[in-house]
Amino acid sequence: MSENMEKDYKQIERQTAADYEYSTLMQLLEVSVSKHLLDEHFTLIWANDFYYQMIGWPKEEYEKVFHNRPDLYYETDREEWDRITGVVMETLRRGKKGYKLATRMRRKSGEHIWVQFSVRFADEYVDGYQVGYTVITNIDDMIQMQKEQSVTYDNLPGFVAKYRIDQELNMILLESNSRFAEYFGSEAERGENSVYQRNIRDNKEAIWGQRENILAGKPLHFTMYVKNREGQKLWLQVNAACVGWQKGCPVYLVIFIDVTDITELREMQKKLTEQTVALQNALEEAEKANMAKSDFLSRMSHDIRTPMNAILGMTTIAGSHIHDPERIRDCLGKITVSSKLLLSLINEVLDMSKIESGRIVLAEEEVNLAELVHGVVTMVQPQIHSKDLIFKTYVNNLTHEIVVSDMQRLQQLVLNLLSNAVKYTPPRGSVYMEIRETPSDKKNMAFYEFVVSDTGIGMKPEFLYRIFEPFERADDEKIQSIQGTGLGLSICKSIAELMGGTIHVESTYGKGSRFAVSVCLQIQEEQTDERVLEGLSVLIVDDDEFICRNTCERLAEFGLKTDWALKGREALEKIEQAGKSGEDYFAVIIDYKMPDMDGIETTRKIRRQAGRQLPIIMISAYDLSEQMDEAKEAGANGFITKPLFCSRLIYKLKQFADGNCQEADSGPVIRGSYKGKNVLLAEDNELNREIVAEILTDAGAFVDTAENGRAAVEKVRQSEEGFYDLIFMDMQMPVMDGCTAAVKIRGLPRQDVGAMPIIAMTANAFADDRQKTREAGMNGHLAKPLDMEQLQLVLEKWLS
Repeated sequence: MSENMEKDYKQIERQTAADYEYSTLMQLLEVSVSKHLLDEHFTLIWANDFYYQMIGWPKEEYEKVFHNRPDLYYETDREEWDRITGVVMETLRRGKKGYKLATRMRRKSGEHIWVQFSVRFADEYVDGYQVGYTVITNIDDMIQMQKEQSVTYDNLPGFVAKYRIDQELNMILLESNSRFAEYFGSEAERGENSVYQRNIRDNKEAIWGQRENILAGKPLHFTMYVKNREGQKLWLQVNAACVGWQKGCPVYLVIFIDVTDITELREMQKKLTEQTVALQNALEEAEKANMAKSDFLSRMSHDIRTPMNAILGMTTIAGSHIHDPERIRDCLGKITVSSKLLLSLINEVLDMSKIESGRIVLAEEEVNLAELVHGVVTMVQPQIHSKDLIFKTYVNNLTHEIVVSDMQRLQQLVLNLLSNAVKYTPPRGSVYMEIRETPSDKKNMAFYEFVVSDTGIGMKPEFLYRIFEPFERADDEKIQSIQGTGLGLSICKSIAELMGGTIHVESTYGKGSRFAVSVCLQIQEEQTDERVLEGLSVLIVDDDEFICRNTCERLAEFGLKTDWALKGREALEKIEQAGKSGEDYFAVIIDYKMPDMDGIETTRKIRRQAGRQLPIIMISAYDLSEQMDEAKEAGANGFITKPLFCSRLIYKLKQFADGNCQEADSGPVIRGSYKGKNVLLAEDNELNREIVAEILTDAGAFVDTAENGRAAVEKVRQSEEGFYDLIFMDMQMPVMDGCTAAVKIRGLPRQDVGAMPIIAMTANAFADDRQKTREAGMNGHLAKPLDMEQLQLVLEKWLS
């Protein structure tokens, strides 16, 4: 055998082995594999057995009938053949290495099956033509399933769509049935502003409510309210199931069922049910409110008649003892107490009416917290004394005593809380009041907390839920004999909220209650000069360690040296030691009520030990009026009522530093002489005019009167420049009211009217009334009936 023949034989042997391996591999894969020339017939060069099985023709018969020419095989399916050749030519034109194509292929039986051609062009040529290898896959079952699915989609009673949903719940529409496309847009209309995307955005809340289930691939069931392309509104029931995952995101097949008619019926029924429930609740609340108001009117009838009977009775008794000054004085005192009680009842009803109508307006005025709290404590002292209550007050970190607020409302708020605690605490119980200042993030603002607690009867838990409702009182036999309108706490809550604050209550039945009000107030920086007190030493004596420490800390801020003692004997020892060391105390501040040795006894012993030169200031949370003479006799030089505001202590200490060591004796109701001062009083009520004129005349002032606003304007017009030093102007008068008169007086062509003080007087003591007086150019406001202390302050301010 020649060498060339041997080489050819080995080449054929290798080729046969390779073909065998290839053929074996194709057999194992069970797919159709064939080899074609890229000529005009796509001539078949070779095919495995699965090729002939797929087309249903035996190899020999196929070759005999079609001569291995696919163009002849497709002669009865020219449309499919043209499609195949077109794809082949386009692939070659683009220079690609192959293509894939799904197409129909006829079998020998005449039936068509769906197949996929996967063709790869090889770098191999036969007879000058390039060779292509083709893998044909039977996809008939898959196509049939898709058709059935499409038919199912289109016949479902609703809209069908498939979405891929990412972590941010962005919904990518993958496919949909024809009904969905018809209502919400076709493939080309699936942009950001498409109907279906707008519907997704409009139902974002409902979809996000399902986020946990969506990301977990769980079934979904909820409703959506959507619009179609024509703007028609539909309620859709959403039923969705996760059918796969793409890129880590769930793919949901969603069926939307139109339930518009059912949903609207349910919505209507739901609204009707809600309205029925709301009406029923409103009816029950109205019935409760009516019962509360009926109980309130019953109590008010009793509470109003009680002081009225006292006033009428005491008037009758006074009339029958006209020549007995002592008896008349006693009757007048009781008439005053009853009148104030009656006035407080009326004010509460009027306040609640104003609050409920939404017409209450807060004033903005400078408020001295020390004076405000002192006034409140003074008002409740008689009840504290009569019930022998333990009363303790604390001022904690209060660095700003001057604030901007509505003085009347703030005072009313604190008074209601404190008077309630006193009212509902049995004899020999305890009442505590604490005032605390804390910083605020807002500039020139601070939080003020007023806390009032007691060891009274407390409240049951079920009553705490409605304690701040108007006209509500606890249904408890223990309080039936206690007078009250059931409006005080409701007013407190309203005032606190109007001031942008809060009120909280804690209570245990049989043990007591604790009320805490917090309001944010504008602070005023106080310009004071305490240099005269720097370096002076003060001793604080009180059995309450908190008061001692707190007072020492505050006084130290003003440059004073401080020390404290918890008992009278300890104070005596410290005073003695200070004297021996040559560092005598400048002043001693002593609590009146202490165990073992009270403040009066301690004062006596200090006087015997240290003489009369050391100033002693007596402090107490109680009314010292009955003990004042005894305290003065023991050697006390001054008196301060708790809580201990630093301004009051500093003021008193500065008095002693200036050499004034004696407390001024109390004088008449209107202190001081206003002789030579001319006052114009405009008041339409003759009796009221007579009362005010008498009080002012007794104080030495000349009083001119006018019965209405017009008369007052004429009086000023006809007077000499600078004649009137002060004008009191009633707000509600016939002919011309007070505000109009004030404006006209300010507008007179005179030099003195711009600075002439005009003080409003009115029975309507509300903030909006005070606002009206300011807008009219008035300088102040007095509420009727006149409070003598307030009148005193007005006279001192404008006539002194």
